[in-house]
Amino acid sequence: MTNALPPQGSDPRQEPSYDVLVVGGTGVDTIVPVDRLAVPGGDAVLVPPIRDYVAHTGNGVALGFQALGLTTKFIDYLGDDPQGRLILDRYAATGLDFSYLPAPAGTPRSVNLVDREGRRFSFYDGRHPEGLRLPRAFYLPYLERARHVHISRSAHAQEVFADAHRLGRTVSTDLHAWDGEDTSAHPWAYGADLVFLSAAAVGERIPAVMRQILAHGRAELVVATDGAAGCRVLARGEQEPRRFPAVVPERPVVDSNGAGDAFLTAFLHARFSGADPAACVRAGSVSGAFACGSPGTHEEVIGAEALAAAVRRARYAHPAADGAPAATATDEDAVPTS
Repeated sequence: MTNALPPQGSDPRQEPSYDVLVVGGTGVDTIVPVDRLAVPGGDAVLVPPIRDYVAHTGNGVALGFQALGLTTKFIDYLGDDPQGRLILDRYAATGLDFSYLPAPAGTPRSVNLVDREGRRFSFYDGRHPEGLRLPRAFYLPYLERARHVHISRSAHAQEVFADAHRLGRTVSTDLHAWDGEDTSAHPWAYGADLVFLSAAAVGERIPAVMRQILAHGRAELVVATDGAAGCRVLARGEQEPRRFPAVVPERPVVDSNGAGDAFLTAFLHARFSGADPAACVRAGSVSGAFACGSPGTHEEVIGAEALAAAVRRARYAHPAADGAPAATATDEDAVPTS
């Protein structure tokens, strides 16, 4: 039935080419500030104001690319509900080019607990019906006009991989906290050219999981982020991931929601401009740290000039790691400003 629903937004035949097409992954986060990520005694506790934010991974990636100066198109399903209207208002205010189909079960939501250290735990309500897929007639005209496509780990976006490969488009994705075993992630883990994931679910097994992605898929590069511990990068042909430190945040850490999306967009922005992996990591780390300095999800996204300046100021928490550069950035570390 969804194939018959008309797309909302602009006509792809009248649109310019895109640097990036982002497929899937918009929603709303309800953020609850708490002292600790634990249920206290009793049956109620007073908390600071609870707020709703336009969020989820595709939203963060699209807003991040747009802020860095890339021509960005975002497509997804969206509910005819208060959350959907909140999203449309945000995109209208920022000028993000967004087209959507009506979501039969409404807009996805999350309730995220965020503690005093900025750490979070998310209760995710994806809510899209099983078997829902973006119709090819909807996404293909946008895909044909894009240089790169980022496919969020949303089941309804899975079909885009085959056409992206056929058209020769490079593909990125974020597996988030994949454990290396859940087979539902295989189309994303093994179908993307640039794979990002969090080390949170696998810990010290992360090098083996990164090698698994390269061995079974088409990825050229796998990047595993690990919060304050930095990240690891493994390129095709390498046996062991290189470790890179995190940068020292310039602002107090108040909320880590959206940090991974900010890392990914700045990393890829640098890579698209020809930067080496170390410079890409520096850009990503600075962007991720910046995202942690404001409450909410994707409420503040860093622009290209601010990112380049912050990279020049960047200092590293533990510069002795395997892939770490000097403690401060150099002229060679510069990232593009457009």
